[in-house]
Amino acid sequence: MTDSLDNARPVEGPALSAAGEEAAADAVLEAEGGDPDAVATPTGPSGRVLLAEVVETVLSAAECSVIVESRASGAIVTFEGVVRDHDGGRDVAALHYEQHPSAGEVMGSVAEQIAAEHPAVTIAVQHRVGDLEIGDVALACAVASPHRAEAFAACSALVDLVKERLPIWKRQAFTDGPDEWTASLG
Repeated sequence: MTDSLDNARPVEGPALSAAGEEAAADAVLEAEGGDPDAVATPTGPSGRVLLAEVVETVLSAAECSVIVESRASGAIVTFEGVVRDHDGGRDVAALHYEQHPSAGEVMGSVAEQIAAEHPAVTIAVQHRVGDLEIGDVALACAVASPHRAEAFAACSALVDLVKERLPIWKRQAFTDGPDEWTASLG
């Protein structure tokens, strides 16, 4: 056997992109002290909610995606709810989110409800609290499923139910006047 590259062909298109993304995700995990081959430990009774939490740290749907990714996944749908610069015709300068002490438990319950309604999916979801600036991610989630329709439906339902039930209050700082508090409860 020779070590010649004469007959080798470059990998093109999506395969290169997917391989590059996987390598990048592994590098991030290793740099942070994680094991790229580790499987997330399910939380809750379904065994399909891999992450459901309220945190004060920066969020990323890409990180949620890595958590739900598996060989059985034919589709992974992600969502990032991002702080925008306007609301109701007014310019927003920044946001502050406050949580009720039960917020983490409610997040787990919401994710479990979606898992029960969509039995083929796995879920990772996070909501951020504290001070956020324009462009920061406030809600990040990923839903994996063998088929895309189920993943899209479950992700959409998850985002809607989080906004409806999670006990988090938002203070919007407007550029033209007083702050405004609103509840995320539907």
